[in-house]
Amino acid sequence: MEEDIEKIQEETKRWNKDCMGKHTFRKVETDWGMEIKPLYTVDDTKDINYLEEIGFPGEYPFTRAPHPSMYLGKLWTMRQYSGYGTADETNKRYKYLLEQGQTGLSVAFDLPTQIGYDSDHPLSQGEVGKVGVAVDSLADMETIFNGLPLDKLSTSMTINAPAAILLAMYLAVAEKQGIGPEKLNGTIQNDILKEYTVRGTYIFPVGPSLRLITDIFEYCSKHVPKWNTINIAGYHMREAGATAVQEIAFTFADAIEYVNAGIKAGLRVDDFAPRISWIFNTHNNFFEEIAKYRAARRLWAKIMKERFGASDPRSWMFRFHTQTAGSALTAQQPLNNVVRVAFQTLAAILGGAQSLASCSFDEALALPTEESVRLSLRTQQIIAHEIGVTDTVDPMGGSFYIESLTKKMEEKITDYIERIDELGGAAVAIEKGYIQQEIQESAYRYQKEVESGGKVVVGMNSYQVEEPLPKGLLKVDTEVGAIQIKKLKELKTDRDNQKVQSTLLALRKTAEGYANLMPPIIEAVKAYATLGETCDVLREVFGEYEGTSVI
Repeated sequence: MEEDIEKIQEETKRWNKDCMGKHTFRKVETDWGMEIKPLYTVDDTKDINYLEEIGFPGEYPFTRAPHPSMYLGKLWTMRQYSGYGTADETNKRYKYLLEQGQTGLSVAFDLPTQIGYDSDHPLSQGEVGKVGVAVDSLADMETIFNGLPLDKLSTSMTINAPAAILLAMYLAVAEKQGIGPEKLNGTIQNDILKEYTVRGTYIFPVGPSLRLITDIFEYCSKHVPKWNTINIAGYHMREAGATAVQEIAFTFADAIEYVNAGIKAGLRVDDFAPRISWIFNTHNNFFEEIAKYRAARRLWAKIMKERFGASDPRSWMFRFHTQTAGSALTAQQPLNNVVRVAFQTLAAILGGAQSLASCSFDEALALPTEESVRLSLRTQQIIAHEIGVTDTVDPMGGSFYIESLTKKMEEKITDYIERIDELGGAAVAIEKGYIQQEIQESAYRYQKEVESGGKVVVGMNSYQVEEPLPKGLLKVDTEVGAIQIKKLKELKTDRDNQKVQSTLLALRKTAEGYANLMPPIIEAVKAYATLGETCDVLREVFGEYEGTSVI
């Protein structure tokens, strides 16, 4: 073997001498500054310890896969991020997608719901049901999941600041279906730090927000053991302009903050770490995205084992959902997005995703139609069943380029995490504007490249044609706001308002103290206290986050 390696090294030197000096090679760099070599050989992986850094699927450090059998044992969960208009419309879309072979639900909430306002709040005007489904009370959640057996489904909910309230509603719906919380399987995003960084749907200051998160950790570890209590999100950082390296680094920094908060709250790391999950953005650079997920699996395993002393192998595992890149979609020549989404989907699968949603080709123009969302689901199904990439575990393992790129990305991610540690952790780095500034600078560099033509975006800045807008785009009913307000008035007339006030008073007293907030929140939503009423009680006790400026 050593003789073979020596021979390869000699041949590599010969090739470099014969070809590099006689031919012109275009210079290529990653968005995060690494020069990509024209050719990768065994020399580029000689500093990688195969057993310690790559190893085998399902074994520490999980570089190759979190499970030994991967897709040979079970395919990834196929979700489509869905929700719009009223609860009834969303219920119909979910039933349609499940009929088409979707294997899990992913709930999109409208903006007022995400920031804790009812549909009749003045700030909700014009936004009700537009970018997701409007949820004002348990009644809406009952309609959304009407006829859907929650003990047989995995449900992901993209909700953050009011995550505890939406989780409480979900638990209450399950109870009405006769399903115990121990049988429920799913995820709430519940990742508030990235809201302060890039997304903006925050409500409460950092301290109370972290309390809500750790209260969910504690409650679910005892009562909802199969539930993923946090889905830490790099997706939105990438959409805001972060590089692939920044996406992982800043998300891991947030995760370290959450783990520290859980430990500080008196929880054992192995009691909640196995239920940490992730959502990332699978972007256009095919090989970089595959390497990104391999590097993330390896690094997270090391962080949990070496930094936090986690002893349960489930705590070391990096289990992630990914969605293809919404920011990579173009309004120009939208059918080109079919190709983009297919390759991003393939990269996610070769990277080892456990759960996946593929964007629809018309999403740069509107919410997806039934036809376009079905095509996105079919994209996943074709890759799963027709092209052979699920026939073996980690088919990309051992590639000189992939293994070298994985190593370099891990090193660069680690550099960022160490810098954030020096600043005092993710919360402090956010308060100082460091993470925001880094992402903004990356976004600016990328935009300059697109505008100069240095980065080709097919159909947008190159290969352009004049074309009309596609026909049949989905339009949300403009009367959704009025419908929701009418339902709210009826709800407040029909419910037991004395019981509502009693449960909200109990919630206030708990918020003013130190006990777990989940039990009183559950009682409030079961009494049909609205989302806005519940959040307002917490606003009065905790205050509201006012944002921070960058450096």
